Amino acid sequence: MITSDNSSASILHLLHRAGQCADEIFADSIGESSLTPRQYEVLNAVSSSEEPSQTLLVELTGIDRSTLADIVRRLVERGLLERRRTRQDARMYAVKLSAEGETMLKSAEPAVKAVNERLLCGLTNGEREAVIGALSRIIASASTK
Repeated sequence: MITSDNSSASILHLLHRAGQCADEIFADSIGESSLTPRQYEVLNAVSSSEEPSQTLLVELTGIDRSTLADIVRRLVERGLLERRRTRQDARMYAVKLSAEGETMLKSAEPAVKAVNERLLCGLTNGEREAVIGALSRIIASASTK
């Protein structure tokens, strides 16, 4: 077990393991919908934007372009997203939630809240804020390099 005083702990490995734990908890919590964490994030990003392009979704989610295109394709095939060419650029697609996608997003929200709570349950409120703030700063810092 790695403790906070273990200076030899690899942040890369710890972040990877934390991501694995989060994915496992999400899979257990989401039930039969077989929605993945990244699919949920794409649906959530689409819901908070007015018919975003896939380029904007890359910016909003941090998911790389080719992976995002695959996720959108799968969500369209499942009937959770609708995709059409944008008026501004015929090469770009805009997406929006279908009625089924809205239902799926709403039904996933309790699982997402349960995952967040389970991941953070061993921390005080101050520690929770510190972890979330530190991860946000790590992402921002790594994204600008």
